Amino acid sequence: MIRVLCLLGGVAGAAGLSQYPEFSQQYMQRLGGQVDELSRQVKEFDATALEDGFGREAMLEAMAEVPLMQGQEAMWRRTIARHVRLGDNLAALRDASAMQRMLMPHRMADVQTFQAAWLDFTPAVPISTAGAAAAGSGFVGGWALIGAVLSLLTLPFRRNRRTVAPKQTPARIKADPPVARPTPRPEVQSHIRPLSGAKR
Repeated sequence: MIRVLCLLGGVAGAAGLSQYPEFSQQYMQRLGGQVDELSRQVKEFDATALEDGFGREAMLEAMAEVPLMQGQEAMWRRTIARHVRLGDNLAALRDASAMQRMLMPHRMADVQTFQAAWLDFTPAVPISTAGAAAAGSGFVGGWALIGAVLSLLTLPFRRNRRTVAPKQTPARIKADPPVARPTPRPEVQSHIRPLSGAKR
């Protein structure tokens, strides 16, 4: 039964992870659109600041000094930081191969981009080398995960079996038979008279 569950876990892992290369490709497309939009917004902000005679950081500091603009200042700082973070992730994903992207899930952690890519994602049959490698890794990972979970669940029962040992009846030692003492043999009196003068 445990082997069957592990096999099912391996199949599920292979089916799920085999879609990773295709999903990462669609995620990159969505990520590229997000970076382009953020780039446009940041350029407009920099152009506005330059028209007023400020640099980017000087403009943000000036906005922070005005109570009505403090919310805008915090929003622009988040936008600029997100632009930098997503731009770095996009560059790393584009420079990596399909096999290398399997080791870079941390570069696909933007929630908005992930949700948008997932809603439009359509599973496909993995026919590439990266898809086959992902399927194999998913099978091994799924098998190992289910096996580890089942081992943890059955651990208390295995401990109980080791603790409760069967009762052992003491071995009976067979006693040796009693040793009979030898009975003395009676002396037989001789009827022959000893000769006179003979010494015994």
